[in-house]
Amino acid sequence: MQDFASLPKPLTTQMHHIYIARCSDNTLYTGYTTDLKKREETHNAGKGAAYTRARLPVEFVYSETLETKSEAMKREWEIKQMKRSEKDKLINS
Repeated sequence: MQDFASLPKPLTTQMHHIYIARCSDNTLYTGYTTDLKKREETHNAGKGAAYTRARLPVEFVYSETLETKSEAMKREWEIKQMKRSEKDKLINS
């Protein structure tokens, strides 16, 4: 009989990221993703958020990695509540 407790556990942890993108008109967009590179490519292909579609190209200028989607969504909301000057300070930190 197989002792399953001794088998290595599969890696199922998915990374959760929040990011700030600088749009071509110098506005900032904050979002969530599990794949930063793919998400930036999606935005720049015009298939991202409606807000960024009219402001291409975008450049990701800040990101944070969190352990859970719930933590990432909470942090995204916190950043979206910040004033522009606070976001600039965060980007430059």
